[in-house]
Amino acid sequence: MKHDIVIIGGGPAGLAAAVAARKAGIQDILILERDSSLGGILNQCIHNGFGLHTFKEELTGPEYAARYIAMAEEAKIPYRLNTMVIDINEKREVTVISRDHGMETIEAGAVILAMGCRERPRGALNIPGYRPAGIYSAGTAQRLMNIEGYSVGKEVVILGSGDIGLIMARRMTLEGAKVKVVAELMPYSGGLKRNIVQCLDDYGIPLKLSHTVVDIQGKERVTGITLAEVGPDRKPIPGTEEHYSCDTLLLSVGLIPENELTKEAGVEMNRVTSGPNVNDQLETSVEGVFACGNVLHVHDLVDYVSEEATLAGTNAAAYVRSQNGETEAKAESHTVTLKAENGVRYTVPQTIDVNNMRDQVVVRFRVADVYRDRSISVYLDGVRVQARKKKVLAPGEMEQVILKKEDLQKYPDLKEIVICTEVE
Repeated sequence: MKHDIVIIGGGPAGLAAAVAARKAGIQDILILERDSSLGGILNQCIHNGFGLHTFKEELTGPEYAARYIAMAEEAKIPYRLNTMVIDINEKREVTVISRDHGMETIEAGAVILAMGCRERPRGALNIPGYRPAGIYSAGTAQRLMNIEGYSVGKEVVILGSGDIGLIMARRMTLEGAKVKVVAELMPYSGGLKRNIVQCLDDYGIPLKLSHTVVDIQGKERVTGITLAEVGPDRKPIPGTEEHYSCDTLLLSVGLIPENELTKEAGVEMNRVTSGPNVNDQLETSVEGVFACGNVLHVHDLVDYVSEEATLAGTNAAAYVRSQNGETEAKAESHTVTLKAENGVRYTVPQTIDVNNMRDQVVVRFRVADVYRDRSISVYLDGVRVQARKKKVLAPGEMEQVILKKEDLQKYPDLKEIVICTEVE
């Protein structure tokens, strides 16, 4: 079985990529989704705040997903549900397994990776204590409440201030639970500022920065936890312990791009993002394999996921057409490396082909700490060409700069682009 483009994942990234590839003229597209419905994680995100950039209105997660599902169905893009991809190789052969079709191999002209991300589990935290009932990752609790219709607890402590944890603090409060505290290991929150205000401040829920859980009490079910303050080395400070009685502990301690398949395909990975390295076409180190959305790097807004996925779909379509000899030959490539320095943790993409890039490339990144009154600067071979002042830069908010082809072509021997923060 062969398809021009195979998309792994039917969430917001996969759907947007499929719609864009169809608009770019590719008819033979297949979406593979392991869940029983399209839409991905958005189906359980019943709060609003989605779509402000993409649709210029405020939608819930399921409403946002429904818009893209409708676009895919209108374009008659085929998809297969309850279908698990178990392997991809460098030849773009995708091995899938499903109850209806058993195990089969699909050959792809191009592959788009859109598998999203997963939550970091308790096991990664090394918290002492038994393994009682009542400990959930924030996303699991969200699914149990919003899709399955269960109540998960009455007295709640949340560890980690990622966006899902903040949103679940509000969600559980609205369901009648008492959220006693949100504790965060770092000296800053990992979530969006608007979520801290709307989900914690508006409900009087305290946020304790530089704190972590050092003990979990209870054998059958959680009966309480002990919080302690941590020093600059992130280690608990003796004598700062506080006890909270609770029957539920939610963990919102970070998201990890779902990249086991990506590694199987031999793709070069990025140790900072835990996603693949990509060029300005969002193509990985394996030719014809593209990546977008949270599998590439964890986003703060789904609107940016859709934007990025649209680019991946369009570029995958161009790749397929070039393989079929339908497009003009490319110019000789001039690849330039992007470097993240002085407070910028990473960039996506990691390289740009100046001669074959679009008129402009959006470079997205996150900063390493909370910075005040700094500029985001861009240097081309040591010459500063952009500087944008920001009152506050925070790791929870994704930043971006736009690089224009005409600006880069003024430096014919350009070797590296540096994106950094600077104190003015």
